[in-house]
Amino acid sequence: MRLTQWTDYTLRVLMYCASYQGRKEPITITEIAENYSISRSHLTKIVQQLAAMRLLETTRGRGGGMRLVKATVDINIGAVVRQTETDFNMVECFDPMQNQCSLSQRCQLKGLLHKATASYLAVLDAMTLQDLAEPATRSNATSRSGSALTHVAHPKSRRHIPPT
Repeated sequence: MRLTQWTDYTLRVLMYCASYQGRKEPITITEIAENYSISRSHLTKIVQQLAAMRLLETTRGRGGGMRLVKATVDINIGAVVRQTETDFNMVECFDPMQNQCSLSQRCQLKGLLHKATASYLAVLDAMTLQDLAEPATRSNATSRSGSALTHVAHPKSRRHIPPT
């Protein structure tokens, strides 16, 4: 199973906001876009969805931005993934409308893949945003103009870079 880019960026926005939760100034879309090299318009749509999910509050205009609405411990990763992913059908036979497999009635693979998907989601359900994001230290906190995060993975590298 592979997360869509939408879900990946959604989780990154939440992790970024969690990392700077104690900061005086709100997080801006431009700041996140610059740190992750993601399109501002794409991030705007993601932030709108997160606001509709009541995970972020947003303020427009000068001095505006976004903040987490809930405590990081109350934001369940499995729930976020379920709300942002559109398809958990690993194979065609998971969807009765698309199933063309003649082995479907006696196939053992289908049951195995259902269990794997359930296990995958169970792992995500056991995690909260607090488990994924550490608050930024004063030495690496960004200003509104934004400098690169050192403890949140860059979307292109997929590597975890430890804090300095």
